[in-house]
Amino acid sequence: MNAPVAEPHVITEVRGRVGCITLNRPKALNALSLGMIRDISAALLAWRDDAQVLAVAVRGTNKEGPFGALCAGGDIRFFHQAALAGNPELEDFFTEEYALNHLIHTYPKPYIAFMDGICMGGGMGISQGASLRIVTERSKIAMPETGIGLFPDVGGGYFLSRCTGRLGEYLALTGLVLDGVQALAAGLADAVMDSGRQVGLWDSLGSTPYENGEAVERWCLNHVQKLPAKAGFPQADIDRTFSLDSVAAIVAALEAAPDDWSRDTAALLRKRSPLMLHVVLEQVRRARGMGLADELRMERDLVRRCFHLRPGNASETVEGIRALAVDKDHAPRWNPSRIEDVDSAQVQAFFDGPWPASAHPLKHLG
Repeated sequence: MNAPVAEPHVITEVRGRVGCITLNRPKALNALSLGMIRDISAALLAWRDDAQVLAVAVRGTNKEGPFGALCAGGDIRFFHQAALAGNPELEDFFTEEYALNHLIHTYPKPYIAFMDGICMGGGMGISQGASLRIVTERSKIAMPETGIGLFPDVGGGYFLSRCTGRLGEYLALTGLVLDGVQALAAGLADAVMDSGRQVGLWDSLGSTPYENGEAVERWCLNHVQKLPAKAGFPQADIDRTFSLDSVAAIVAALEAAPDDWSRDTAALLRKRSPLMLHVVLEQVRRARGMGLADELRMERDLVRRCFHLRPGNASETVEGIRALAVDKDHAPRWNPSRIEDVDSAQVQAFFDGPWPASAHPLKHLG
């Protein structure tokens, strides 16, 4: 008897005149593997030059069926194994993922991301460059990388630094999880719709006649909530605190303040990697003045440093993933262990480019 054929982790099809991508790895919350990145990239490149395809839509699946989780991020268990084994595919993963992020941000046709359920890390990388970003009441939106000794990559420095005021620093450092309405308020989503209406909208994409790509976007916008509930952030507090010069100053100000928001925010920061908090603050502030391609090249430098400045188990990222996803003891042994013990030379080392410009793995990005 033949063994059952495993379903592909990425399903790509043209329905009517819309290229449809479904991430289909529900047991892993659609965490991206290198193979998935390659499949998505190949489909987008083929459809870019296909006059039959007017627009692209992307969604995830959960254990119950379509939607429910767009993508929980990159496959961090693979990162851990590959880093310890010296697997060169770890390098390929980030080079190809960031090239895919760039392709999405610069895609010449409408690209519609259904950001239902968990959409974090790599999930943000395949959705923030979309021309239409749709969230639901189930959306959980975040860039939580400081919790695993990493930084908000996949263009995170680029899109977070462009949030209002110092909201980018706040979200990047804390890794705070936003609901759909909060994501809309933060400028990380464009529209909210009821999760129950997504299946009908998706099915209609293939059966509705469109004269051009913009008509596909308009059709989707007809299905969203016209006036979702307002969400706000303590913007004045965020701007005042997260504009300070250093992570130590930010945390000191928060711990000295009498209110619950400040205390809770400080407690959250104390759980993150002290070293990577410093790196991330520098990343976001540099990114604010950079174009997308240069920012992604900087991130490619940073991620190389995350795994190679202190290789193997000594890597802050390897340790963070161990604590969260491998041993699951939720007790990372950060080095340095305190925010106040990180020195500027340790931070600067992450920004020293490991390649000359002519040999950079993302030199081709326009």
